[in-house]
Amino acid sequence: MNAPILNRDFYAAPTLQVARALLGQRLVRLWQGQRLSGRIVEVEAYIGREDQASHARRGRTPRNAAMFGPPGHAYVYLIYGMYHCLNLVTETAGFPAAILIRALEPLEGVALMQAQRGQAAWRDLLRGPGRLCQALHIDLSLNGADVCSPTHGLWAEADAAVPEDRVLTTPRIHVRGDAESLARPWRFVICDHPCVSGPASLNHHQSLSLSP
Repeated sequence: MNAPILNRDFYAAPTLQVARALLGQRLVRLWQGQRLSGRIVEVEAYIGREDQASHARRGRTPRNAAMFGPPGHAYVYLIYGMYHCLNLVTETAGFPAAILIRALEPLEGVALMQAQRGQAAWRDLLRGPGRLCQALHIDLSLNGADVCSPTHGLWAEADAAVPEDRVLTTPRIHVRGDAESLARPWRFVICDHPCVSGPASLNHHQSLSLSP
């Protein structure tokens, strides 16, 4: 496959715009010379220090420094001391904003990913941020990696766009924060897709707003 890698300008746009545009695109991990990839089906946006669900709410730290840009880089962190999570950094250098990749539809390298995940079922292979990082060999060594270049073996490629009537927005899941942060519809999913990690039915639909 020779699809173009999403460039810096793609990530430098407003975070909610980027989150919506990422749906349907292909996340690629080059591991030991082999392509492992999945179609992005679920993401969550985190924007600014005012977002109480964001790691940036208390300012810049060694852990979250990659989230402050520049755009088009990976922000990888560890949760519960054992699971990695991948975010793609957006907007401008110095402003903390990123998009958590929550779920993928497996595409390339399925057998290798299953071996890494203990022969997990196709639907569950990349369903959830910790699972997808395990399957794709994504860890803290990729924190800060430039995803606009194949240099580090992690990037996103252009793929089929998702029609508006297939996009669902909901509040983010499994987050902490104030009532406003918990209610923001900053989770984007391909509705009714079997690989998403949480509610994905049009019965939960909320209208999309492109301003924080």
